[in-house]
Amino acid sequence: MDLYILRHAIAVERGEDGYARDADRPLTPEGKRKLKRVAEAMQKLDLSFDLLLSSPYLRARQTAELVAEALGQKKKLEFADSLKPDGSFRNLIDYLKNWKSRSVLLVGHEPHLSGLISFLLSGRPNLSITLKKVGLCRLAVDKLNYGQCATNEWLLTPGQMGCIAKSS
Repeated sequence: MDLYILRHAIAVERGEDGYARDADRPLTPEGKRKLKRVAEAMQKLDLSFDLLLSSPYLRARQTAELVAEALGQKKKLEFADSLKPDGSFRNLIDYLKNWKSRSVLLVGHEPHLSGLISFLLSGRPNLSITLKKVGLCRLAVDKLNYGQCATNEWLLTPGQMGCIAKSS
């Protein structure tokens, strides 16, 4: 399985007027612009997914919806509580094991996503991994398990994705 992990785009700051609940924070115009470049890079990389699974929090939902639309894969988009900031790795892994997909995009939050990457690479959630907003990681997984089961193929920053989007 190819497991792609995307952090949500830039969102309104926590506690800003009108957004008392963390789950309700939307993407900013700047976040949407950067996300558009990342989606263009994903198109250039010819990425396609059997499943796009996102946190239900608004900023992650908006990120996933914009990517799904850009890639023409809106019908493959689903939402899972296991991708919330306090979500369970075990529940997420169980869900993915039952899906049996070849290529999955996960959209969520930090530090949950870097913890997940660490857990799948080493069996522990504490490797020092930085996943920037709209950063994209690709893991190769032969057999999805609880703990060490993946190999890091790449981890791209938004700037690197922007360079890919600009290339011909």
